[in-house]
Amino acid sequence: MVKNDNIKKQITELIYNKNNQKQIPDYYANFNIVSPEHSPHEVEVKTYPQSVSKNIFALIWDIHSSGTISSTIVPSPTPFVYEKNITNGMRTQMHSHEYLELFYVIDGEYHQKILGREYVFQKGELCLIDKNCHHQEILDDGSSTILFIGITSHMFNEMMTHLSNAGRINAFLNTAILEQKNIQQYLHFKPSHDEESCLKLENTLMSLIDELKKYDDASPFICQGLLLRIFKILGTKYDFSLSKQTRKKMNMILFEEITQFITENLADISIQMLVSEFHFQKDYFNRLLKAQTGMTYTEYIQLLRLRHAEKLLLTTDYTIEQVAEMIGYHNKGYFYKIFTEKYSLTPAQFKKKCLKFYI
Repeated sequence: MVKNDNIKKQITELIYNKNNQKQIPDYYANFNIVSPEHSPHEVEVKTYPQSVSKNIFALIWDIHSSGTISSTIVPSPTPFVYEKNITNGMRTQMHSHEYLELFYVIDGEYHQKILGREYVFQKGELCLIDKNCHHQEILDDGSSTILFIGITSHMFNEMMTHLSNAGRINAFLNTAILEQKNIQQYLHFKPSHDEESCLKLENTLMSLIDELKKYDDASPFICQGLLLRIFKILGTKYDFSLSKQTRKKMNMILFEEITQFITENLADISIQMLVSEFHFQKDYFNRLLKAQTGMTYTEYIQLLRLRHAEKLLLTTDYTIEQVAEMIGYHNKGYFYKIFTEKYSLTPAQFKKKCLKFYI
């Protein structure tokens, strides 16, 4: 990963500005910046700390090897720094958010327990944590700097309407987060070997922090644009992974939505249409369908087409030629061949035999 000390310098200047007051302003009094664990059985729900009109904020932690966290939040009408002593191995209270959280490891390592599993995030890595996803920090005596970006559902949904070309991340975000599928999930992003993209991401994060710092009437629109750029980079230039359990749930949701899309477009469905709609590579669909059905893409398409042909033959007055065209077979002879192979009856024989039982 290309080295860029500018963001670390920017964060340091923001936290340790000599004009920062040394106490948390009243409007952040109820937001626990660092909340030590008080019960292993409770889950704290963190509410959004800003007014409704501000749909994004940044929380910054600078953890010192001496056992202190220095922190601040932007935007803030009154610049401040909050400091808290920590001990090695200290855990924060297990919690979830009423908003989405994207964190970025600016420097050092960052330990978290997410959905029962412990992770160590390295410098340059990011994680998007969905609402209601249970997690907690595990603090140690090493030094690190973490940027947390809190995003309301409103801003995230607005951004997602413009995120149409962000690779395979778009399908996951749309199916799980945007459509509120009630899945506790997180996405772990790791930089690829594209150093230019890593630098571009950090520069965009720096621009976002600058905008939040000077927040004005134009900032919501500028921040949304910067957030869009961040997710575009993550979706096209970064690798991301999910937990095994989450991936299983996600694959089932995607399978159902892919099946629905195929069914609605049987007459002219193609693998390229799926690529354009769901933003996955071509071989992904074969792997997903094989895992869910035991069939290849071609075999599954044929199954869905013949099932729909059954329905049309038994519930409409369309001719067999019309039925074949409607399900995507423009060669009547081929349609007869595969239909007869499956049912041991021609379409006409099938209709005559089954119609008396169907009515």
